[in-house]
Amino acid sequence: MNVVDKIDPETATETVLAVNNIEVIYNHVILVLKGVSLSVPKGGIVALLGANGAGKTTTLKAISNLLHAERGEVTKGNILFKGDEVQSLSPNELVRRGCIQVMEGRHCFEHLSIEENLLTGAYTRSDGNSAIKADLDKVYGYFPRLRERRRALAGYTSGGEQQMCAIGRALMSKPTMILLDEPSMGLAPQLVEEIFEIVKNLNEREGVSFLLAEQNTNVALRYATYGYILESGRVVMDGEAASLRENEDVKEFYLGIAGEGRKSFRNVKHYKRRKRWLA
Repeated sequence: MNVVDKIDPETATETVLAVNNIEVIYNHVILVLKGVSLSVPKGGIVALLGANGAGKTTTLKAISNLLHAERGEVTKGNILFKGDEVQSLSPNELVRRGCIQVMEGRHCFEHLSIEENLLTGAYTRSDGNSAIKADLDKVYGYFPRLRERRRALAGYTSGGEQQMCAIGRALMSKPTMILLDEPSMGLAPQLVEEIFEIVKNLNEREGVSFLLAEQNTNVALRYATYGYILESGRVVMDGEAASLRENEDVKEFYLGIAGEGRKSFRNVKHYKRRKRWLA
């Protein structure tokens, strides 16, 4: 059963994103995603979890239509954003509809200042300079450090500041939804908490929905309301974040917490048993 089959027609308008049984192939031969389905409710924070290479980034790029630049394509299934199929749209058309991706590794324009980077996020807008200026001030309200560094070249700022800049740039497009890829990558734990607190504030105050791909399962499940776990291009488990945090398999294989009578996998070369969901 795909995601659309699970959605009650009366509450369908509350689902901002529905990914339905998609398959993704690279170079016409390499099958990367195998029947992935997920949904994001309006105003929700959903975590897409899994190890490196599980297919998280590919899933986000399939949604944001960035696969073609890497010779990838969605060959089965469909993707609905606000009820409309969007897999055939160009990335900038999707941004205009309110869905934007913050790429893994931040990808700021190093030769531009922080403020110039932020303003590039408004390139699809046509509501005038005063509205853009108001949103720039709002971004600085969420990221006071960026206001202090607004004249600095992005390439000379810290990793945390660049991550803030990347998220702020996405906000300048006035999104309904942000696809956030590995926001904790390369950041100190204190900065990770700061970034996720900002995500939480944006979600609560601005109503922005988030689908965040993250290897840091522990922090992601503390801020998300729902989670999906990917293994080798398949969704192998999903559920409420609180439920996933208490799941013994998730604790053992993703949080590094061994239950009673179990050995932590830090002390063994290979897992002593298969994950129950792969059995």
